Amino acid sequence: MTQKYAFPIGNVAIEAFGTQAGVYIRIMNAPYRLHYAPDNASLVIRLVLEEMGLSFETTLVDRRQSAQDGPAYRALNPNGLIPVLETPQGPIFETAAILLWLADTHGQMAPAPDSPDRAAFLKWLFFASNTLHADLRVLFYAEKYIDTAQADTLRHGIRPRLRQHLRVLNDVARSAPDWLHADQPSVLTYYLACQMRWMALYPARADRSWYQLADTPYLQTVLMNLESRPATRAAISAEGLGITPFTSPAYAKPPEGSAT
Repeated sequence: MTQKYAFPIGNVAIEAFGTQAGVYIRIMNAPYRLHYAPDNASLVIRLVLEEMGLSFETTLVDRRQSAQDGPAYRALNPNGLIPVLETPQGPIFETAAILLWLADTHGQMAPAPDSPDRAAFLKWLFFASNTLHADLRVLFYAEKYIDTAQADTLRHGIRPRLRQHLRVLNDVARSAPDWLHADQPSVLTYYLACQMRWMALYPARADRSWYQLADTPYLQTVLMNLESRPATRAAISAEGLGITPFTSPAYAKPPEGSAT
């Protein structure tokens, strides 16, 4: 008999058919549901779910129809950002929060809470989220931060910061800690691989010559090794990413939905 899962909005899971009035509930055949758009931040979560060997379902957030702004999605994430991962403990948003929750819940792809490597891992995970990813949003969506006429100036100003972020991370990868190692995928390595993919592609009509993967050879080796993993091959098929999604990326040609 297939096990069913119930997912309320909130922090406490409830059992199927035991819902009270006003509780949002859906019955699923897997413990997780990933709300995704192709080649968005949800890609990081898909890769980690695949790498961990976890069963999950997906629901497309159709950006062409602005589904992320609709009431159903806003009920899961009031900020209207992708991704959301529905879990038995309720929906989780924010990419780093989902990654850390998965790593701790399943004891995979990150140092354990009592590990001597935990502190170093956490600081760089949150650097990737709070600094690198935040600056990437400025690069990709400059018009949301400044008058459109000045958007290219803002992009020009943020690129040196991004190059410096990558240099610092490359120095960390040079020392090859377990959580940023070419031979041992972690939630952080997949997160960085996706961010570096996006640097090479977006925004589509802006100068991207400033980004050269060869400038960060230790990170380049990490990305090369990730490309051959079954998790990456599964994501390539699911989202139409092309055969070298991290080291020589092409624009996604997904079977459903749109990356932009």
